[in-house]
Amino acid sequence: MFGLGIPEMVIILVVVVVLVTVIVLAARAGARPSTQLAWRTPGLMPPISSDLQERVRELCAEGKKIHAIKAVREGTGLGLKEAKDIVDALDAGRPVPVVEPSAPRGDLASRVRELKAAGRAEQAVFLVRGETGMTQAEAEIFVNAL
Repeated sequence: MFGLGIPEMVIILVVVVVLVTVIVLAARAGARPSTQLAWRTPGLMPPISSDLQERVRELCAEGKKIHAIKAVREGTGLGLKEAKDIVDALDAGRPVPVVEPSAPRGDLASRVRELKAAGRAEQAVFLVRGETGMTQAEAEIFVNAL
């Protein structure tokens, strides 16, 4: 076949597999969620309103955990796993950060400066990542630059 031996065909096959892998990984890396996810750092829960927390506790007390997860997903735009983690935490009585809807919001930089001044640099990075979609490294650079 075209004067190619087995070694040449193996090399061509390896090159094709590598190219396909690179294309697939590049496509996945550039993918963005269809809704804005407010919280992306592993291990830390997003803040949710106290009203939603109370609703989740009520649904869990009624044995309607699936409805509670659905309410969290609808109220926050989070994925299934994140919503389930929040519901499990609330059901177990663990604290979940509360977002106050009436709190005045300044620009991102001023809020980050306030968090840094209070010694909460990790939360400042969290805030930047949630509002901008930056990676962990980019958000850390932003926070450190302020």
